[in-house]
Amino acid sequence: MKKLSARRRHPLAALVVLLLALACTGGLYAAFAPASKAQADETAQSLAIEEGKKLYAVGCASCHGTGGQGSSDGPSLVGVGAAAVDFQVGTGRMPAATSQGAQVPRKKVVYTQAEIDQLAAYISSLGAGPNIPTEAEYGPEGADIAKGGELFRTNCAQCHNFTGKGGALTRGKFAPTIEDVDPKHIYEAMQTGPQNMPSFPDTTLSEQNKKDIIAYLNAVNGDETESPGGLELGGLGPVSEGLFGWIFGLGGLIAVAVWVAARTAKAKKS
Repeated sequence: MKKLSARRRHPLAALVVLLLALACTGGLYAAFAPASKAQADETAQSLAIEEGKKLYAVGCASCHGTGGQGSSDGPSLVGVGAAAVDFQVGTGRMPAATSQGAQVPRKKVVYTQAEIDQLAAYISSLGAGPNIPTEAEYGPEGADIAKGGELFRTNCAQCHNFTGKGGALTRGKFAPTIEDVDPKHIYEAMQTGPQNMPSFPDTTLSEQNKKDIIAYLNAVNGDETESPGGLELGGLGPVSEGLFGWIFGLGGLIAVAVWVAARTAKAKKS
């Protein structure tokens, strides 16, 4: 007992007790706090899914089915992922108009971003698919503009024009312009392949490749971009250039031919 009392009165005893108390407190916090945070995140996700389901029932189920299984009026949404929802609804393409043409065009957005996120959460719960990208994935930091231009001309320019102005396809369809399009939506379009566009998953175009392409489009379509070749004729390529050639080039040749013929006739008369 005397030895135990002597140890209790030791100058370092209080420090040892304090360290033990801090260790216990830290251990308890580490054990319970993450679980509480995970539970809170799960609850928030469940609420988002529930709200998204309500929005879906009102605005989407008539075409895509009550469970997203699809119908004769709309494709199945099982497995399309949150990125497809964020693109289609975030660009106003969905909900589609009652009378549809060859393809659904971009129009005014109906839902708020919070509602779009809730719809995306619900659709994601139906089946796994591409997630909504973060700014780190589509932002300009670390992007190679020259490489992006090379990739765009190889994979995208055949439909969208070499500067993203858009172009005509068959049977009334078209590749839309990419000017003034949110970089996030460009990334999502490459991920999901909306309408006539093929998809470019990470196995085809890596995350860095997509970032490079977006940086190239921002560079060629920026407000301060000047055409090094002079008048760009709308940047539409051979269509406007060919029209210019026919009207002014061929028209000029005809005018010269008429002038030469007139002078030759006058020379013969004299």
